[in-house]
Amino acid sequence: MTCAELLIRLLRDTYGTDTVFGIPGVHTVELYRGLAGGEASGLRHVTPRHEQGAGFMADGYARATGRPGVCFIITGPGMTNIATAMGQALADSVPMLVISSVSRRDTLGRGQGRLHELPSQQQLIAGVARFSQTLLDPDALPETLARAFAVFEGARPGPVHIEIPIDLFDAPVRAPRTWQRRALAPAAPAEAALAQAVDWLGTAARPLVLLGGGCVDAPQAARSLVEALDAPTVTTINAKGLLGRDHPLDLGANASLPAVRALAREADVVLAIGTELGETDYDVVFDDGFHLDGRLIRVDIDAQQLARNQAADLALVANADQALEALAARFAGVRLARDGGARTRAALAALDLPRDPAFAAYVPLFATLREALPEAILVGDSCATTYAANHLVAQPAPRRFFNASTGYGTLGYGLPAALGASLARPDLPVVALVGDGGIMFTLSELACAVEEGLPVVILLWHNQGYEEIRRFMDSAGVTRLGVDIRAPDFLTLAQGFGCLATRVAAPAELAHALATRPADGPLLIEIDAAAWQTAVD
Repeated sequence: MTCAELLIRLLRDTYGTDTVFGIPGVHTVELYRGLAGGEASGLRHVTPRHEQGAGFMADGYARATGRPGVCFIITGPGMTNIATAMGQALADSVPMLVISSVSRRDTLGRGQGRLHELPSQQQLIAGVARFSQTLLDPDALPETLARAFAVFEGARPGPVHIEIPIDLFDAPVRAPRTWQRRALAPAAPAEAALAQAVDWLGTAARPLVLLGGGCVDAPQAARSLVEALDAPTVTTINAKGLLGRDHPLDLGANASLPAVRALAREADVVLAIGTELGETDYDVVFDDGFHLDGRLIRVDIDAQQLARNQAADLALVANADQALEALAARFAGVRLARDGGARTRAALAALDLPRDPAFAAYVPLFATLREALPEAILVGDSCATTYAANHLVAQPAPRRFFNASTGYGTLGYGLPAALGASLARPDLPVVALVGDGGIMFTLSELACAVEEGLPVVILLWHNQGYEEIRRFMDSAGVTRLGVDIRAPDFLTLAQGFGCLATRVAAPAELAHALATRPADGPLLIEIDAAAWQTAVD
C-alpha cells in the first residue's frame, strides 16, 4: 500500500477517526486517492470554505466529543490559514491532528520558488502545536501517529502537526505488524501527595474548589467530591455543566466578580484541578484581583503549568480525571459540614447577576433558549452574547458550552466550531452565538452548513460593529476609529447561501423562530440588539 493509504487506514481502523476536515489541493491529490478509496468508505470528508474554518470545525468536533479533530491541509497558504485555529486549540488544550503536505524532500529549504513554498513550514507551525514533525521515512508513519495520540491521551492535549513531503504520498510502505491501538494508562497522583491533599481538605474550615476544562470527563467524581467536601466550587467556562445544571455548590464561571473573589480570599484550603488559573477564567476584568491566601493544592497533567500563575503549596502532576476519582474515593461516604451551600447562595445573591445592568438584557434571551432547547450545545464566538453566557448560562452536562473568549480569544470561531460540534453530536441541537463583527471572519462556512445539512441555529447579535472595543475606547478616552463598521444585509446573504434566515426583536419572536427551525439545515436568527433592549426593558 502507499503512504497515503496507510495514513487513512491507521486513522480509521486504529484510532477510530470518522470525520476529516479539509480542502483538497494539487499537493494533496494522492492523499485524497487514499481517502476516497474503497477501504476508506467509513471516513467522512467535510469541505469547509477556508482552512481556518477547517481548524475551528475540528476544534468544535473535539470539544464536543473529547476525540481529536482531524484536518487535511495543503502546503503553505493552507497552513498559514489554519494557524489561527491551531492557536486557539493550543491555548485551550484541545486535541487536533493537522496532516499537511510539504514540498518534495529534495527541495525542502532550498528557496527555489516552488509552489506554496515556505522557508520552513515546520518551524512556522511549531509555535502553535504541541509538536510539529516532517515525515521523511514513510515507514515511520505508524510511530509518528502513535506519538500524536500519546499526546492527546497522556499529556496536555493540543494541536499536533505532521507534514508529509508530496513525493511520499504514493511511496510504498509496509503494513504495520498490528492495527491495534496501543493502550495508554493516564497518569495517577502520587500516593503521598494524595494523602497530604486529603488531610488538608478533610480538616479545612472554609474549602474552595476550582474545576477547569481538564475535568470534563469525570462529572460523577467531581460531584461526589465537592458534595463530600461541602465546598463552594468555581466551574470555569470550559468546565461549565460539570456539576450538572444549577448545582447548589456551583459558583459558575464567576471568579472575576467580587463576591466569588471574596470567597477565594477567605478560603483556608483551595483545591484547583485541571485549570490554568489563567486570566480569561479568573481575571476577565484585567485587574489582577484574584488572590488565594489559603493553602493551594493544584493538580495538572502539565508539570510546567503547576509553576505558573498561582504558586501551589502542594502540586500534583496527574491526569485530572484520575485525581478526581482518587479523591472522591478517599471521601466516599463522607459528608462534611462547612456551610458550603449557604456560602454559595450568599455569593450568588450578592452577585445578583439577573439584575446586573451588564447582563439584564441577556437574561430573557438565555431563558428562551433554555426553554426551547434545554439540551443544546452552545458554541460562542468572541461577542456580547458569549460574554454574558459565560456568567449566566448553566448547562446540564459538560462539553455543551465552549467558546473563543478563553485563551487565544480569536474572532470567527463560533460558526465553524458549531458546525464541528453538530457533526460530532447529531443527537443534540447546536446553537452558535455570534456577533455581526466576528461572523464576517468565517461567514463563508454557511455554505458548508447548507451542503452538509447541519441543523445549527446561528444566533447573530447585531450591535452595529465591535461593541466591546467601542467600550474600551470610550473608557480610555480614545476617539472611536474602526469600530463603527458597516454591516451587510445578513438575511439576504444567508438566503444566498441557501440558509433560512429571520430577524427577531423580542423573546416571543425568538421562541417562535426556535420552535419552527428546520431539521435538515441551518437557521440564521438575527437579533437587533437595540430593538431587543427596548423590548425587554
